Amino acid sequence: MKAYVFPGQGSQFEGMGKELYDSNTEAKELFEQANEILGWRITDVMFQGTKEDLTQTKVTQPAVFLESLTRAIVAGDAFQPDAVAGHSLGEFTALAAAGALSFADALQLVSQRAFAMQKACELADGTMAAVLGMEDAVVEEICRSISHEIVVPANYNSPGQLVISGSRAGIEFAVTKLQEAGAKRVVVLAVGGAFHSPLMQPAQDELASAIEAATIRAPKCPVYQNVHARAVTDPAEIRQNLIAQLTAPVRWTQTIENMLAGGITQFIEVGGAGGVLRGMIRKINRDAATEAL
Repeated sequence: MKAYVFPGQGSQFEGMGKELYDSNTEAKELFEQANEILGWRITDVMFQGTKEDLTQTKVTQPAVFLESLTRAIVAGDAFQPDAVAGHSLGEFTALAAAGALSFADALQLVSQRAFAMQKACELADGTMAAVLGMEDAVVEEICRSISHEIVVPANYNSPGQLVISGSRAGIEFAVTKLQEAGAKRVVVLAVGGAFHSPLMQPAQDELASAIEAATIRAPKCPVYQNVHARAVTDPAEIRQNLIAQLTAPVRWTQTIENMLAGGITQFIEVGGAGGVLRGMIRKINRDAATEAL
């Protein structure tokens, strides 16, 4: 059984999607449709922009979504998933690839998500840090012990790699406590805010109405969603999980473990740069078969 997985923010790269646009008529049509939906030519930045251009809020999330989803669509009959999942932003791509969201609705939601998150970042000074070489339970307990600031687990990426998120003061305090407790390494990340934490509540509130208004259909295969790492096919449950996603942690480790337990034997990463998800999957289960589309 095959699962297709879709990367999130951070997997953008210079020239992304250009070879698809130049070599495939269907891809070109999708890219041009995206330009019309967004009201500006995102393809100009994707194909010709610098690394800095691609990190602009309005660019990054729709660009990653567009490049990954187009690869899935133009694969045609070769795209036959038994299940799908996406890391954070990638969950929107996974839902669109599985037919739960239309191309247009998903792209509009992703664009709205990017702007809502940026506004939330401007309201509160937050950041994130990667904690390496420490048991999840220990990291969770240290986060709970910091009651005077917001610090929460945000991304369960793989065993021994958990990203925390919260107020800048809280993260700085947590870094010290984690190092004292024996973490192999704690790295404050170069991000714009405290994603997947309570500080994203304003973004969640803003995006909720758009998600409520979007048409969500039953997907053609189960979608393993970030908030609880379980397979979902019910549109109402998909909707509620998608709303909750901005303030809830990304349970990627648990997602892959549940997929393996459910009979998935092959993981195919769709789009993005560097094979980040494949690397995480191999850390979760070194025998898992992974490839790129």
